[in-house]
Amino acid sequence: MQRARPVVEVVRLGLVSYQEAVQLQQFYISRHKEAPSNALLLCEHPPVYTTGLRQQPYPPHLQTRLCLLGAQVCQTNRGGLITFHGPGQLVCYPVLNLASFRKSVRWYVGELEKTVIRVCSRFGIEASTSPHTGVWVGDNKICAIGIHCGRYITSHGFALNCNTDLSWFRHIVPCGIEGKGVTSLSGELGRNVTTQEATPHLLEAFRTQFDCDLTGGHPPPSGGLQDPV
Repeated sequence: MQRARPVVEVVRLGLVSYQEAVQLQQFYISRHKEAPSNALLLCEHPPVYTTGLRQQPYPPHLQTRLCLLGAQVCQTNRGGLITFHGPGQLVCYPVLNLASFRKSVRWYVGELEKTVIRVCSRFGIEASTSPHTGVWVGDNKICAIGIHCGRYITSHGFALNCNTDLSWFRHIVPCGIEGKGVTSLSGELGRNVTTQEATPHLLEAFRTQFDCDLTGGHPPPSGGLQDPV
């Protein structure tokens, strides 16, 4: 018997702080306690550096230096090391019950990578995976991926550089990978590619790669949000 195609609610958040995005993810995670309630949160963040589970607390003097640049520094429960999020970056937080798809974290990360590769291909950019997580154009990362998965409910996700100011990455070793660079859709194409232009390509690639149906949604009232645990 063929399974029904999962339905994923697309929620466009616009520009939101990293902390608010974490709270929103917790809200959508909690909905899965009642029944499968898959969502794809799309947003941009003000400048913020985030560190993952594989990283010790960022040294205070380095954290101060990053804050003086005008960015926040946040510890997260995703995988991976330090990276940057900021305007011009299409940040995608899928909150999925993998039981509706395939109960494999390795499979899930691979599907995220393939989704972004599809997006790049739509822009005529040849992107690929590497032994390092994420999506790359040559030796330059165009999309960082860092997820959390508890009881097969996913959170966090990926960040595709569209017209991001890449100079923010000069102050860190992105994802702890020495000797590699970063790039963006705009940098590869030599023209300005906004997150608004990239979004429909991302949604179509996600729908195809995850074999799901997408439906429009709205963020919850701010009063319904709780501080992350």
